[in-house]
Amino acid sequence: MIMITTISTPNPKKTTSFPHYSPILKRGPDMTKSPMTKSEQLLRIDDHDFTMRPAFGGPPIPVGVDVQVESLDTISEVDMDFTMTLYLRHYWKDERLSFTSTNNQSMTFDSRLAKKIWVPDMFFVHSKRSFIHDTTTDNVMLRVYPDGNVLYSLRVTVTAMCNMDLSRFPLDTQTCSLEIESYAYTDDDLMLYWKKGNESLNTDERISLSQFLIQKFHTTTKLAFYSSTGWYNRLYIHFTLRRHVFFFLLQTYFPATLMVMLSWVSFWIDRRAVPARVPLGITTVLTMSTIITGVNASMPRVSYIKAVDIYLWVSFVFVFLSVIEYAAVNYLSTVQERKERKLRERLPCTCGIGNPDDAMCDPQITGYTTMDVNSIGNYGTAGNYGMPENGGRQERMFAQVVLGDPQLTGQVKRPGYVNIWIDTHAIDKYSRMVFPGSYVLFNIIYWSIYS
Repeated sequence: MIMITTISTPNPKKTTSFPHYSPILKRGPDMTKSPMTKSEQLLRIDDHDFTMRPAFGGPPIPVGVDVQVESLDTISEVDMDFTMTLYLRHYWKDERLSFTSTNNQSMTFDSRLAKKIWVPDMFFVHSKRSFIHDTTTDNVMLRVYPDGNVLYSLRVTVTAMCNMDLSRFPLDTQTCSLEIESYAYTDDDLMLYWKKGNESLNTDERISLSQFLIQKFHTTTKLAFYSSTGWYNRLYIHFTLRRHVFFFLLQTYFPATLMVMLSWVSFWIDRRAVPARVPLGITTVLTMSTIITGVNASMPRVSYIKAVDIYLWVSFVFVFLSVIEYAAVNYLSTVQERKERKLRERLPCTCGIGNPDDAMCDPQITGYTTMDVNSIGNYGTAGNYGMPENGGRQERMFAQVVLGDPQLTGQVKRPGYVNIWIDTHAIDKYSRMVFPGSYVLFNIIYWSIYS
């Protein structure tokens, strides 16, 4: 049993008490929130949770895509990428945005409303840089139809990776791809597709590149799998580019060919003209090195051989071999002169046509007069040297060959002729045909393979 005891204190004054009511606090309007516009009220933006996709929990929402390519700005072989500006448009249906319209007209909005509703979270796979244009305002358009169909359009510039095969450079054809995919929604939530197939991709007819000819654009659709998140729909924009070769013909192939032909000039220069042949060979070698360095400076450091490398290095080898050819000619000429000098020393009487010596060719000794000697020296051409048809130089020498002492043997030794062939120009003669013929054959094979 609980007893409650009340202790009262007498009050000398009688007072009248009134009931006390606590004030009721009413929630005032949120001044940080902007008032809803009439269009937002019509679309009932605050009545739905637009952080969730349309028809959440049901089948995947179809999102159609089409693209208008505005420009293809740059193709970089060094960075292995390309830059493209395009209009990216999305189509889907969100019944939460349906509204009543007496004339069935759509409503068009800018980026401010697009931030308050659900839109597909598209991104560009393998992109390096991308941005939405914002001059003079964000280039975003949102169009809502009375039945809930939505058109969402963006103007985007994207720089994406392009894996190029430069083994045939500069006679190559490259195929690059721009890949579009949802970042968060798998194929269970969002079905991404090209709205009109290949007709979903439109290009501006004025698109052109300085180095490439755009051959074709086409689209494909595939599924991409990520081990952590699952399968995603991925859209591809493929475009094929063929490189213009005329620029490289003027800047690389034609100068290299001229350097090789210039190196052949030394085959027609006298072998004794060392100051003429040596600088000519060195100049062509250094020029070819400069051409090779200039081409590789504007190319990525790939680990395989390019078509232009084959042409330039074969041309470099031809130029280098022309220098080696003169070194061989000079060496063999020196060896030949030594043999000639030794042969002259073995003959007791030698009448060289180049320097006829009347004292050495005494008629009392040889039995021939000076007129006979001169007639011998005029063999072939005017002068003491005759040039055979094969290009070699023949030196015919008149000498008395003494095989023994006539006083000891009792035999009269008759003077005779000694023909000495000095064919020091044989290498030059064959090089005049072998070098051009080999280079022409190389060009025929090269251009038949890479053209």
